[in-house]
Amino acid sequence: MAESLPSGLLEACVVVGAASDRLKEVCQSSLQGGEIPVVDAEVLQVHAPPFVTKEAAGEAQGPSAFSRVQRRRSFIKKKRERPAAPAGDATSSKNNEAATEDISVPKDIDLVALPQLCFPGGLQISSDAREDCFHFLVFTDVLGNQTYGVVVQYYKPVQLSQDGALYQNGHWSASKTPRLYTACGICVISKYPYYNALRDSLSCLIAQLRTCRTMDFEERVKEFAAKLALVPIPPPGQLHVVFSLRPLQIVLPSKEDKDYPAVDLDLHLPFLCFTAKQLLQIITCILMEQRVVFLSKDYARLTLTAECFILYIRPLLWQHPYVPVLSRQMMDFIMAPTAFLMGCHLDHFVEVAAETDDLFLINIDDGTVSSSSLENIDIPDIPIVAEECFIKRSEGLQLHYDLDVCHLVTSTDINELRTQRRQWQQQLNGEIQTIALELIVNIFREVHDHLNYEHRVFNSEEFLRSRESKDQQFYKKVLDTHIFHSFLKDRLNRKMDSFTRMEQTTRSEAQRMKTAIDSPRRPTMQEMARKQSGPENRLSKRLGMSLPNLGAEHPHSPPHRQTSLKKLTLESGALKISEKVHKTFKLPDFPPPLSYHYVQNYYSELINLLGKAIASVPPEDSALLARYYYLRGFMNTMGGKRLDALSDFQNLYKTDMAIFPDELVKTLADSLLRDERAQAERRPEIKRLISKVKREQERERDGSDEGVKKFQLPRTHMRPEDFVKRIQESGIVKDIGTINRLFEALTVESVKGGLGGQGAETAMTASSKSVFYVDSGLDGQVKQVDPEVFRVFYTFWKETEAEAQDVHLPVGVIEHLDTQECVYKLSCSVKTSHGVGKIAMTQKRLFLLTEGRPGYVEITKFRDIEEVKISSVPFLLLRIPSLKIKSWRRKEMFEANLKSECDLWHLMIKEMWAGRKMADEHKDPQYMQQALTNVLLMDAVVGCLQSQKAIFAASKLAYFDRIKLEVPMMVPKTTSETLKHKINPSLDLTSPQAVDVLLYTPGQLTLSEADGDANPKLWCALSDGKVVVFDATSWSMQQNCIQVGASRLNCMLGLDLHQVWIGSQDSVIYIINARSMSCNKQLTEHRTEVTDFALEERNDKYSPVLAYSCSADGTVITWDISTLQVKKQFRLTCDRLQSIKIFNGSLWCGARDCIMELRKNGALHRRVSLPDHVLSKPTAFSDFTLLAERDQLWTGCVDVAELCVWHTKDLTKPFQRIPLQDCTGITCMIKVKKQIWVGSWGSSQGKARGKIYVVDTERHSVEKELVAHTDSVQALCSAEDRYILSGSASEDGKIAIWKVE
Repeated sequence: MAESLPSGLLEACVVVGAASDRLKEVCQSSLQGGEIPVVDAEVLQVHAPPFVTKEAAGEAQGPSAFSRVQRRRSFIKKKRERPAAPAGDATSSKNNEAATEDISVPKDIDLVALPQLCFPGGLQISSDAREDCFHFLVFTDVLGNQTYGVVVQYYKPVQLSQDGALYQNGHWSASKTPRLYTACGICVISKYPYYNALRDSLSCLIAQLRTCRTMDFEERVKEFAAKLALVPIPPPGQLHVVFSLRPLQIVLPSKEDKDYPAVDLDLHLPFLCFTAKQLLQIITCILMEQRVVFLSKDYARLTLTAECFILYIRPLLWQHPYVPVLSRQMMDFIMAPTAFLMGCHLDHFVEVAAETDDLFLINIDDGTVSSSSLENIDIPDIPIVAEECFIKRSEGLQLHYDLDVCHLVTSTDINELRTQRRQWQQQLNGEIQTIALELIVNIFREVHDHLNYEHRVFNSEEFLRSRESKDQQFYKKVLDTHIFHSFLKDRLNRKMDSFTRMEQTTRSEAQRMKTAIDSPRRPTMQEMARKQSGPENRLSKRLGMSLPNLGAEHPHSPPHRQTSLKKLTLESGALKISEKVHKTFKLPDFPPPLSYHYVQNYYSELINLLGKAIASVPPEDSALLARYYYLRGFMNTMGGKRLDALSDFQNLYKTDMAIFPDELVKTLADSLLRDERAQAERRPEIKRLISKVKREQERERDGSDEGVKKFQLPRTHMRPEDFVKRIQESGIVKDIGTINRLFEALTVESVKGGLGGQGAETAMTASSKSVFYVDSGLDGQVKQVDPEVFRVFYTFWKETEAEAQDVHLPVGVIEHLDTQECVYKLSCSVKTSHGVGKIAMTQKRLFLLTEGRPGYVEITKFRDIEEVKISSVPFLLLRIPSLKIKSWRRKEMFEANLKSECDLWHLMIKEMWAGRKMADEHKDPQYMQQALTNVLLMDAVVGCLQSQKAIFAASKLAYFDRIKLEVPMMVPKTTSETLKHKINPSLDLTSPQAVDVLLYTPGQLTLSEADGDANPKLWCALSDGKVVVFDATSWSMQQNCIQVGASRLNCMLGLDLHQVWIGSQDSVIYIINARSMSCNKQLTEHRTEVTDFALEERNDKYSPVLAYSCSADGTVITWDISTLQVKKQFRLTCDRLQSIKIFNGSLWCGARDCIMELRKNGALHRRVSLPDHVLSKPTAFSDFTLLAERDQLWTGCVDVAELCVWHTKDLTKPFQRIPLQDCTGITCMIKVKKQIWVGSWGSSQGKARGKIYVVDTERHSVEKELVAHTDSVQALCSAEDRYILSGSASEDGKIAIWKVE
């Protein structure tokens, strides 16, 4: 528990230097003319919080405010005897005593090694004063947790008097005595990498120490440490913390998000030392987890440079030993057999190089990259597109501050100058971070195409096969690293980090289309034309060079490359780097930091200041508000006000959940005392927070940290469920129905044999040759797929994909095809009625690739086919099967002598024809994509089985050709005329999911048209808390999965174009930012599932916007949209409150057993019960809508095939009943113009179907019956009254888009 307690800026402050008796020996040796040796440093002082406690202040016993002593260990330091001080020194008697001191230090700090790291080159005693200098340390524990140290070495004079007394910073009269200077090291250790801030803080301390007396030294350092311990760490986001250590104002920059460290160093330093090409070589070494050693004469450069490269590769994390500064006693660390990043002084260059081979040596001072091997070592080149883009972006960086400010007036205020420099550095750091992130995105962008999220499998072989040959060496080495494995886990967990956000926002249109189409990968005509646009060797040159060995002084410059890809990559223009506006919060002046009462008053003052800041922030700036709440919660925690801290963190649910400190809140909840728990029970918001934290703890204990599996071919026989898993892992197809048909196809041969009289024994004997065997020990036949045949099938499928990549069509042929068309099947050379050539199949057509002079002859488009058949053609004494295709566009029939391929092509063309007809009739392009997958599986099955029954087996996959006989191909005319399009929100899932809620949000005119956020969106809620977002202009999937809790979602509401509210079965209202597509806010006031929302139109622009939410237990809550505060809350008595609407200033609430009209104060005005004529059977209201212009209430019931129309002035009984033909029950309804669209579950042509009835509100008659889906209609929504969108239950899982007339 103690590990999660809050920590301020300081973890510990350690003073390191030479012991007094050792200094005395050196001084005496110097007086006798001896050489001044290098001495060993020792820990002289340790200062660590808590510096003040309640008990120490002499008050009543009680629990101290989060005492951190429990997580510390004791450091017993034996003070050496000090010589007598001059007369008059009040401390002389104490200094002459040998004392033992027990010092409490953080458990993660190694005080044994720290002196060596503070003086990595040894502690120098010299006869002349030297400049003070800084260097930086990183400490890593066995769990990978890091702490950071900033060390200042400053020199102070020491002198030995004639009587043997030792003086440091004192005054003496013997002017002829030689003066020596000794280095003293002060190391400030923090959990946070605030290198610049801690360096500035130590600079202020050194200025004070120069004027203080020796006896005051320890007290000054302790006060300094205690002040830093009072400094809170800023929360992630836009708020920086500022504090004053005279004469400097010191800024702690916030980190960008919870998973990204704060950046408080100059990220452009490596750009000043290395070329862009060298930077890429070093990044490659790190990504490949090589053994890398940085070298410099300046120890400060080692850590700063290494840290920059660690940040460049984010979000990938270095997983191996990391020691950026090695002392001279630690040089044997480089003998470690594992990968590492280390740094040492340049003086050790030859020693390091001679120790071991395979080291990559990075000379920071000279800007060279070399290896310790006697032979040149090749560093694989980063993929060319990523490399060219990085180099081009790097050339545009302005790395020199003086060039940017040469036109400005010089300020006379040092803090103003520092602010100006800091702002420039922050802007440059942001640009470098964006460029580095773009590099990582360009390298690993297509990893997600080869992930199987359901089974957590990465198909590395398939990913490698899809890479350019020249890039494969790079990827082979990177894919086997711990860095990449950790990165994969985050991708499989669908982590919404900076990588994911940039990858999604920088996708090309082709990449967006690829994610929207679930079909096997083949090169499009556009990609094929691109490959042929330049000479083949243009991209086949070596993209890099070997590293020189140690004998070479400088690496040779690589040859300049001219590539067409460079122009292609950068055509999109400059990379968008958003300027971030940061706010600062200035801490009050520090109190006397060693007094408990003053410190508590300081906490109170700081909490009051934060309260004023919270009150001054406008409600719409919720992000800044969240940072203030976080900071105040942090300070309340440090001040021991646990309940107030929990209340502040509870407010993050309404402002920004992204920065919620889970571990800290868990610790606070666990540390509550008995009386505090009793108070928490009386505060509902804190009680909810604690219960939620406990539920999450239980969920974490139950859940396991799943790893990443690589796809492997099976080694045992597979039953259907295992076969489904294996096929999904392979990436061939996801859909469970298709995989089950594939299983039937692969097992048809043995079943047919068994039906023909073969016994189980025969089937078992043939198991090694056939696809499955029959287990005779079970009743009936148990079909299983043999692993060897699975291997043959998988190999055939992948070889077919690989061969498709090598298909090169002449430019004259490509011109006849659409840019997104792909060749999926190519026959062998055959004789046809149009000449000799190869028949090619794309997703749209068949064409003949004529031989001799390659040419294009179109055979037919699939939608134009009238007939496909096989006939026999006489040849000598034989009859050869011939394939005939009749198109309505041509009089003559196309004929091809396909010989042994005839039956397969006949099957494939009929399936594609049927799929095209289904797609056109139902206006659902996915039918065509599924037919294409079926066809390619047929081809692989025939190639795998190679037997007489192969065609019969392949026919099991002819899904559309078969169902056209079962399902009417012709859609009713009214449905066809009204239906515009269909889309599939379950495209990325293994089976269709129910569409529970739909919401349309209009576009934003304030944004540019080029910005995808400007387009209208369709939000779709699927099962288990999944939300899918479509671009409502192209109907392409914009966001494939926003996870909102883990329960069913019941309702959605769009607010002010920037946020979407979602009500869940888990009683939480989730708020999604419509621009970032992230869910960072939650409203937790409801106790049961949230069922509906309503939005009240404001009377004037000054009145607040109010929203209403209701839950199943009858609770209705009124919300102020701007502040997310509850304005009113009441509860109704009813059977499951399920809908809420506002009509003529009144609130209408629909439950299963009644519909209620309420006044604004929540008082019941009128109540509508179920009509008498439906009470004879169990039923309930399903939905209702109000017609303001006609004063009418329309209601529908479950299991009742009619609409009831009521006068709002007389609700005793409905005045009109509208029967709905072939309807089983009403599920939902919506008003559009002068129509009511009613979603239902009915029948059509003897089949159960989801139907939509369009009812005229004036004539009270059904205008249209639309056969919408193969399952019930679950949701309806309107798109600006121009379109209606309907979503269906899980058997269908589609969204239909209808035109409104």
